[in-house]
Amino acid sequence: MKKKLSIIFAVSGLFLAACGSNESNTEKTAWDLIEEKGEITVATSGTLFPTSYYGDDNELTGYEIEIVKAVAEKLDVDVSFTEMGVDGILTAVQSGQADLAANGFDITDARKEDYLFTEPVKYSFGGLVVRSEDQSGIESFDDWEGKKAAGGATTTYMGIARSLGAEPVTYDNATNDVFFRDVASGRTDFIPNDYYVSNVAVQFYKDLGVEMHDLKYNPSSQAFVLNDSDESVKEKFDAALVELREEGVLKDLSAEFFGGENVSEPLDNLDDLPVFQPED
Repeated sequence: MKKKLSIIFAVSGLFLAACGSNESNTEKTAWDLIEEKGEITVATSGTLFPTSYYGDDNELTGYEIEIVKAVAEKLDVDVSFTEMGVDGILTAVQSGQADLAANGFDITDARKEDYLFTEPVKYSFGGLVVRSEDQSGIESFDDWEGKKAAGGATTTYMGIARSLGAEPVTYDNATNDVFFRDVASGRTDFIPNDYYVSNVAVQFYKDLGVEMHDLKYNPSSQAFVLNDSDESVKEKFDAALVELREEGVLKDLSAEFFGGENVSEPLDNLDDLPVFQPED
């Protein structure tokens, strides 16, 4: 009888141990971990006006920054912003240093191989900042060849500039006025970048000797970038973004940061713009 009881207890113990092991090994999603700590970590540059920059009150703000704050409020978590150079932001998301990237990243097929994107929060196309006095000698896309293009090394627009024969001059995490002064002085010739981001910055720094060229290209959409380990954070963010769009929050933030323009909805009449593939 004692022997039988010992066997029963032994088997029961193994069963309970197995149950405990299964429970402890249950994998938590990326969103579960964010909820546990009550905070989402966002990588951004803090130097991309008007998407991510420091305002007059020395507080981090911008179109995407304020959207992230609004989403976090809906999801009942805090936000911690980690600032770094543009070329390190996606690496931070991939390595898990940051949960999300907010810095005007274009949705591209190449990036979708390594990352997840939320629903788009901005629609635009490529623009070009040049010297006011001579438009940097650029009349057409053929004139990019041999010119010095300024930007972050890994941006889509610098990839396009390289594919059109421009000489890249890369910056780590410089502010708009640094880029503009270098174009005006002739250290560089032009800045290929998102049209709406560039245009608002040019209007703000209107006395620095640069202007927008009328060349337009590559229709685009931008979104927040996520690690592709699972889709739990994307699902939460997308649901919150749908609500913010329906409530008119995205439209209002767009008007606030882009001079009355509504960049939160797809743009019309862009089908005829030329499209260039960026060089890797």
